Amino acid sequence: MTKTLRTLPLLLASAIAATAQADCNSDGFDNQQNTVINAYMAYYGRTPDVAGLSFWSESLAASNGDLAAIIQDFGNSEEFTRNFGTLDDETLINNLYQQAFGRDAESDGLAFYRNELATGAMTLQDIALAILTGAQNEDLQTVSNRRAAAQHYLNAAVSADIELPEQRLQGLLGDITTQAGTVTSACDNITALVDKTVNDGMSLTVLHMNDHHSHLPAEDFDLDVSGLGLSTTTEAGEVVNEITLNYGGFPMMVNLFDMLSNANDNVLKIHAGDAITGTLYYTLFNGAADAEMMNQICFDAFALGNHEFDGGDSGLAAFLDELNKGDCQTPTLAANVVPGANSAIREGYIQPYVIKEVNGQQIGLIGIDIAQKTKESSRPDADTAFLDEAETSQKYIDELTAMGVDKIVLITHYQYQNDIALAESLSGVDVIVGGDSHTLLGDETFSALGFNPVGDYPTVTTNKDGETVCIVQAWEYAHIMGKLDVTFDGIGRVQSCGGHPYMPIEAQYSYEHSDSENRMLEGQDMELVSAALTAHDEIMLVTPNADTSALIAGYDNEVDVLKQTVIGSVADNLCLERFPGQARSSLCDAQATYANGSDISNVVAKAFMTVTPTADIAIQNGGGVRVDVAAGDYTIADAFTLLPFSNTLVTLDMTGQQIVDVLEDALANTLDNGGSSGSYPYASGLRYNVDASQTQGNRISNVEVNPRVESDWQAINLTATYTVVTNDFIASGQDGYDTFGTVFSAGLFVDTFTEYAQGFVDYVQRLNAEGASVTKLPIAEYSTQRYIGTDGCDHSLQSDCEGF
Repeated sequence: MTKTLRTLPLLLASAIAATAQADCNSDGFDNQQNTVINAYMAYYGRTPDVAGLSFWSESLAASNGDLAAIIQDFGNSEEFTRNFGTLDDETLINNLYQQAFGRDAESDGLAFYRNELATGAMTLQDIALAILTGAQNEDLQTVSNRRAAAQHYLNAAVSADIELPEQRLQGLLGDITTQAGTVTSACDNITALVDKTVNDGMSLTVLHMNDHHSHLPAEDFDLDVSGLGLSTTTEAGEVVNEITLNYGGFPMMVNLFDMLSNANDNVLKIHAGDAITGTLYYTLFNGAADAEMMNQICFDAFALGNHEFDGGDSGLAAFLDELNKGDCQTPTLAANVVPGANSAIREGYIQPYVIKEVNGQQIGLIGIDIAQKTKESSRPDADTAFLDEAETSQKYIDELTAMGVDKIVLITHYQYQNDIALAESLSGVDVIVGGDSHTLLGDETFSALGFNPVGDYPTVTTNKDGETVCIVQAWEYAHIMGKLDVTFDGIGRVQSCGGHPYMPIEAQYSYEHSDSENRMLEGQDMELVSAALTAHDEIMLVTPNADTSALIAGYDNEVDVLKQTVIGSVADNLCLERFPGQARSSLCDAQATYANGSDISNVVAKAFMTVTPTADIAIQNGGGVRVDVAAGDYTIADAFTLLPFSNTLVTLDMTGQQIVDVLEDALANTLDNGGSSGSYPYASGLRYNVDASQTQGNRISNVEVNPRVESDWQAINLTATYTVVTNDFIASGQDGYDTFGTVFSAGLFVDTFTEYAQGFVDYVQRLNAEGASVTKLPIAEYSTQRYIGTDGCDHSLQSDCEGF
């Protein structure tokens, strides 16, 4: 066989010389190059790419033309295995004939090669080359014609300085037969495809945001301006070194989207999910306010996030009804969401993708939601299914590609690191516009402002085909807008990714003139600050949109009324305390919290555990709970008075030993380090004894767990892993919670982005829907089962202990 293979290029060269078509440029190939072309047609049924031809021709030259030296590498390649590795013998042999000659094997040839395979006399790799080597008469003419077209492509590709992807090369030769017209047609098509690749490219600008979580107005942050040499002074005569500025929010976002849409061609506006839940605007208006803000921008596509399901499928339907009011009619994309039989979103609400025509070219947009997190941490209907993100993405990429759509944008609510892995696992994806992880991408501009970018904008990687993919995300809470600039060649491959995020800032800056008065910076100092900010491309001074501001003001006017909405009832006075015996309650006698501590802090911990489906236990610092709760009706305003800080609920996977360490840390913050007594720990699904008279590391004992308070209490397993829900303040190590901080800093946490007051509102509403009130918990559920004070006095046995 090897001898025959060595002479094959010469045999085919003479045939091609006699049949080459005038419309095919097949000149300039030597025997070694022709041999490589033959091998590609035999093994892969396609023309080589330019790089492949060069590499294997050099390899063949190095082996003095011995094709046997490279046969094994061809036959063991991933492409050959992918094409033939799982087929039965008959199909394998017929497919090899098809890719060589465009026909099935004759019966004698099929029987012969099946026997060779069965006896092990020949491998599939041997047969692939033997079939091509044995070409005679019409088959030889077909091979000659196909090689002429392959040569034409290689010459055209070199001349145009391009390279087509493997999947494009695969189809170039398949229609060529013995007829001269078929090779002429193939060469014409190849010329047209190369011309299209070079000349029909386009640029696309994607303006995007994600995870605004019902944060509608602008928010503020403090900026150190000590290096600007301002002349403005405070009441005390000190030069102003710090200012407060407003950034983000929909009034500025609307104008920023409009400005950049008008300044760029070929624009798509995208929202990558988690539009709702997180502030009173959602609590009070159930998504209507968010929908109205989004319709001020008028997105081309909106992909569902996990929090879109926090109100169940019916709550999502209500939000989408609001979003679909008016002229925008933004498509809602969720390719991997399969609504249940009775789901409110089953008909007419979501679709897997949308095809947008931009400047005469089609862009496919596919929506992907994070599956497991949505199912476990949100509240979709029980039979609404969430399919695998990667499998679903590839399914719809393939569907769109088959329709001739060659520019594919995934809109994923799937987290930044997951997006990178997803891109690398898929064929055909070009751009990923992401969300869920609230990732800030960008450069040192954001670091200088006190924020923490974690990667490049855009992040560039390659897909499974080795082609460029641009990945972006735009942080959170309407703080920034991303602007991605992509260029495509004529067959939809990304040629470049560029752009950066924009942070809109209002050109009005306040400073603390005195303890009781803030003033606005004016004149030259205001101009100095503006110039310093806009020296960064990522910062843009934006005037808030008046109409959007008026809409928010209208909602704000309703807030004070709606905050008084009764959401449930409280059956007992719930006393506030930090350390047992501290006597901080203004509602209850000191004896009420003397032995076991705060009623309401234990209830709050249970609420957080209840509304976080993945949590086994909850831990809450006493200082994060601010007031007693009196028996009677309970309103939304009451919940935000109880829990007034801008904390969100996060979960951390921790060992039993780490949990015990957390409790010890919390006590040491007060007892050893002079910290606030607000660090005293309360919990749900976790109980323990406290002896404050002991040294650090010896104060917590008899620790027991009862995950979700659904079974029996058992001693904590120090080596087992438990999921703890807490607020992001202490999770990050504040208030002395050092062990939390270590886990948090390592990135081993999940932020639910549920504001902790909203979590308590959800808990009260859930009880109310069940016909129940908020009540004191059974003493068995109180986290502090026994308390011994710093003086050794046992609050469980003695009634006259003083202090804590």
